[in-house]
Amino acid sequence: MGRKEQDAALAGTREWVGLAVLALPTLLIAMDLTALFLALPRLSADLGASGTEQLWISDVYGFMVAGFVITAGTLGDRIGRRRLLFAGAAAFALLSCVAAFAADPLTLILARALLGVAGATLTPSTLALLTNMFRDERQRGKAISIWATCQFAGGALGPVLAGFLLQRLWWGSVFLAAVPVMGLVLAVGPFVLPEFRDRSARRVDPLSVGLSLAAVLPMVYGLKQLTIAGGQDRAAAIAAVVAGAGLGAAFVRRQLRLDDPLLDLRLLRDRGFSAVLVALVFAGVAMAGTGLMVTQYLQSVLGHSPLVSAVLFAPMGLGVAAGTMAAPALARRVRPATAIASGLAVSALGCLALVQAGGAPAAVAGVTVLALGTGPLFALGTSLVVGSVPPERAGSAASMSETGNYLGGSLGLAVIGAAGAAFYHAGMGHVGGAASRSLAGAVADSAHLPPARAEDLLRTAHAAFTAGLHLTGVIATVIFAGLSVLVALSARPRRPSPSVPREPEAAPARA
Repeated sequence: MGRKEQDAALAGTREWVGLAVLALPTLLIAMDLTALFLALPRLSADLGASGTEQLWISDVYGFMVAGFVITAGTLGDRIGRRRLLFAGAAAFALLSCVAAFAADPLTLILARALLGVAGATLTPSTLALLTNMFRDERQRGKAISIWATCQFAGGALGPVLAGFLLQRLWWGSVFLAAVPVMGLVLAVGPFVLPEFRDRSARRVDPLSVGLSLAAVLPMVYGLKQLTIAGGQDRAAAIAAVVAGAGLGAAFVRRQLRLDDPLLDLRLLRDRGFSAVLVALVFAGVAMAGTGLMVTQYLQSVLGHSPLVSAVLFAPMGLGVAAGTMAAPALARRVRPATAIASGLAVSALGCLALVQAGGAPAAVAGVTVLALGTGPLFALGTSLVVGSVPPERAGSAASMSETGNYLGGSLGLAVIGAAGAAFYHAGMGHVGGAASRSLAGAVADSAHLPPARAEDLLRTAHAAFTAGLHLTGVIATVIFAGLSVLVALSARPRRPSPSVPREPEAAPARA
C-alpha cells in the first residue's frame, strides 16, 4: 500500500468519536449481565419471586444473548449493522423501562428474555462496525482493545454500580440506568456511525436460524443447570446438553453444505483462526470457573457482604481491561501470537496463587494476574478473528467470537463448579446431611447444633471449600498453560485462508 493509500485508510476524528459511541452499549451489556446479582434479593422480596423464578430472572438474559448472537451477527451483515444497532438500542431502552416497573415475576422474566434478544444485536454490530470504520490494522487493533476494555470493565463495575444505586433508590433503578445510555447512542450515532452491509448476501436461511437457537439455548441452559441441579434435575440438564450438541452437529452439517451459510465454518480450516477460537472458549471456562469459586469463597468462607465481595472482585475485570489496553503496544514489539501465548502463560502463573490461597489478598491477587494475562487474547485474538474475513462478513465472524465466549463461560460454571462441589463432598462425606452437599447446607445444619459443634462443622466445611478452590486453581493452571502452548504452536505468518477467498469489497451502504 502506497503512502497516499495508507493515509486514506487511517481513521479520523469522526471514527474515534464513533468508537466512543460504540463503547457505550458494549459497557452497558457487560454491566447488565452482572449488576442484577446484587438487586436480585430485594426485587425477589418485592415481587414475591420463588427460587425457580429467581433463577430465570438472573439467567434468562444470558441464555437469550447466547442463543441469538449468531443470528444477529449475520443479520447485521445483510440488513445493515448501524440499522440493527439502532433497532437493538431502542428496544433495549424500552424493555429496560418495562423491567424496571415490572409488577410480577413473570413480567420481569419476559422483559429480561426480550432484553437478551435486544442485547444480542448490540455486541456483534458494534464489533463489526469497528472493523469497517478502522481499516488500518494498527488502528483497528487499538480500537478493538478499547472495545474489549469496556466489555470487561463493565462486568467488573456492574455490581459496584448496582450497590451504589440500591443504597439510594429502588431495585428498578438498576434497569433504568440503561435508558440514558441508549438514548445517547440513538442521538449521536446517526452523525458519526456509517452504515455497512453486504449487498451480495442472500436472504437468511430460516432453518439455520432455528437450528442455531435449538442448539445453543438448551446447551447453555443445561451447562448452567449442572452447577446447581441434583438427582432428576441433573439428568434433565445432561439431556439438554446432549440434545443441544446433537442439534449443533446438524447445524454444522447444514452450514458446510450451504453456499451462503448463516455462519461460515470454513474459516475454522485456518489453524491460527481455530486456535484463537479454542483459546477464547477455554479461557472463558477457566475465568468463569475461578470467578464462581472466588466470589463464593469471599462471601461464604471469609464472610464478606455481597457489596464488599463485589468491590474485592472488581480487580479481575479491571485486570482484563488493563491487559487489553496494553495489548496493542505489546503487539508492536512481538508477533500477536507470541503476545497472546505469553499472556496466557502469565494467567497460568496467576492461577498458581489460587492453589495456595488462604485469604482475600491471595485470592484477589491470583484472579487479577489471571485476568491481566488474558488481555492480549481478548484484544489481539478478537482482532485476528474479525480481521480474517472480508469486511462484509465481519458480523458473522464477530458472532463466532461472542458465541465462543458465552459457551466457554457456561461450560466453566458447570465443569469447574462441579469439580469444586465434588471435592467439597469428598471432604465432607463423613459428616452426612445437607452439610455434606454444600457450604450453604453446612451453615443451615450448624444452626441446630451446640456452639462448639457448630464451630467445628463450619471450620471443616470452610476447609473443604477452600480445598475445592485450590483444585480450581490447579485446573485453571493446566488450561492456561495448555492454551499458551497451543497458540504458540499455531503461530504462522498471517495470510488469507485459501479456503475463504476474499471477494471485492462492497461499497459502504449509506443511510
